[in-house]
Amino acid sequence: MYDQFYGFEGRPFQLTPDPHFYFESATHRKALSYLGYGLAQGEGFIVITGDIGAGKTTLVGHLMATIDPARLTAVKIVSTQVGGDDMLRLTAQSFGLPTDDMPKAQILRQIEAFLHGQARAGRRSLLIVDEAQNLSVSAIEELRMLSNFQLGGQSLLQIFLLGQPEFRDLLKSAQLEQLRQRVIATHHLDPMQPEEIEPYILHRLSIVGWNGDPQFTSDAFAAIYAATGGVPRRVNVLASRVLLLGALDQLSEIDAAAVQAVIEDMGADSDVAVQPMPTSVLDRAEEAPAAAPVAASVAPQAEPARDTLRAELNALRSRQPEPSPALMDEIATLRAEVDSLRIEQTAIQAVDPEALKDCFTLIEERLSSLEFRVGEQDTALRRVLTLLVDWVEREQRMGDAPHSAAA
Repeated sequence: MYDQFYGFEGRPFQLTPDPHFYFESATHRKALSYLGYGLAQGEGFIVITGDIGAGKTTLVGHLMATIDPARLTAVKIVSTQVGGDDMLRLTAQSFGLPTDDMPKAQILRQIEAFLHGQARAGRRSLLIVDEAQNLSVSAIEELRMLSNFQLGGQSLLQIFLLGQPEFRDLLKSAQLEQLRQRVIATHHLDPMQPEEIEPYILHRLSIVGWNGDPQFTSDAFAAIYAATGGVPRRVNVLASRVLLLGALDQLSEIDAAAVQAVIEDMGADSDVAVQPMPTSVLDRAEEAPAAAPVAASVAPQAEPARDTLRAELNALRSRQPEPSPALMDEIATLRAEVDSLRIEQTAIQAVDPEALKDCFTLIEERLSSLEFRVGEQDTALRRVLTLLVDWVEREQRMGDAPHSAAA
């Protein structure tokens, strides 16, 4: 709808990752350098992590678009919670190899023969695994074993692992020590900086033929950053809704007031805004001394800290970290409405395709905002629990130190 009103050639802020819209922020530039370095090495694992919507998939898609397919065979797996054998089958199928009713040993021989054939033809092989945080340890071990295939001292398969921040914690486990030794580069994609929001938005607009209408004011860019924290996908959701408001109200200038109106319409800031966590005793845990000289100095401090921690956890529960049934019902209703419209589209011949497209757009954007709310709740809970574990382990070390000294 808004793309027609403003004369765009497409939708500049679609949620589906598209390498065509790749924007090189500072963090993406650094990640791209690591990926390029890894490809030049031709071996080992490259690990790229980032929060949901940070641009991991777009980054790798952009890299793949610059590579000559005659020199590199690259395949991608979007992982689910699969075991080792299933990961092996997924890998073989991604390379176009049959796996039906085949034992594991035969699948391995097939993959090795395929990689040998690629190397003899002068092509390298690359496996990209997205959503790696969902991998089991056994699946990761199978990937490590695949990286053992060699020909003439050269590795036959290189692997990129893309995942959310918790994947870094998984890699730290003792079971994956051998894989860690094969990681030649790693990078975490941070959100964009405040000064990058304006060039990011204008970059995406220019790709679809933006001619300066509408204009964004500087305070509009600041408001967008404040509401999204600089996460690309959140920026896309908010910018798309802002442009929709602009089209409905026939605005030629988007200012902070328009942005704020959209945020309020999306649910009093809860859908896209980054809500700061309250100050916590856990936030100060890193400042605690590594060890206490005597056990008596630990005990008086630990009790108030535990009380504070218990109060924070109770407050978190009261804020309902789990999605409410009403919210999940609304998401399910929207999904059902989308499915119903798709069915009706095939049955109705005299339908206005643009009107149907606008209807889909509005529903999908509302669905995205609801899913963001669920994601924010989950992120807040994970952060508190992670800090809780760190705090308990640190207190344990502080308590054990005096006993060790006494012994």
